[in-house]
Amino acid sequence: MSRIGKKPISIPKGVSVELGSMNAENYTREIFINGPKGTVSVFIPSVIAVEVEGNVIKCSVVNNDSHVSDLWGLSRALLAGAVVGVTEGYSKKLEIEGIGYRANLEGNILVLSLGFSHPIKIEPKDGVSFAVEKNSIIVSGNNKQAVGQFAAQIRALKKPEPYKGKGIRYAGEVVRRKAGKKAAVATTK
Repeated sequence: MSRIGKKPISIPKGVSVELGSMNAENYTREIFINGPKGTVSVFIPSVIAVEVEGNVIKCSVVNNDSHVSDLWGLSRALLAGAVVGVTEGYSKKLEIEGIGYRANLEGNILVLSLGFSHPIKIEPKDGVSFAVEKNSIIVSGNNKQAVGQFAAQIRALKKPEPYKGKGIRYAGEVVRRKAGKKAAVATTK
């Protein structure tokens, strides 16, 4: 039995849940969750039954195979994340560190100057939006996976390097610093 899968998900006011039809091709069911921050769709495997009773979503197992309890907890977590996304939303904060490294917005397009010969332009997709404050970028949206993916793609453009710490990092991320050549030579003598 899945301890996570058994927990009911409460539906806040202003949020509606619509159960889609079963897709016979890949054995999934699409569930649409609408709220003040937009719409999120979640694909649930056919071995998991989803029921909406009043203002509660309940997940249960159709058959008891060995891997079904894993899918049960996963499905419940995905639905709970979608409910949080359409009510509160998700955000990731990235910090830019380095001389000459900066970010700005041109309309809704994020323009990054990261020491390359050209600026990098990133367009938002999937309900994701950007905000820039001084030396930090805030990626926000209603889909947890899309927000995390965009933040990871931005960070991958210029990962923080271990000697001076220049690059893009998550807020609060600790970058292990290495000693340079001068410090290494001084300690060996």
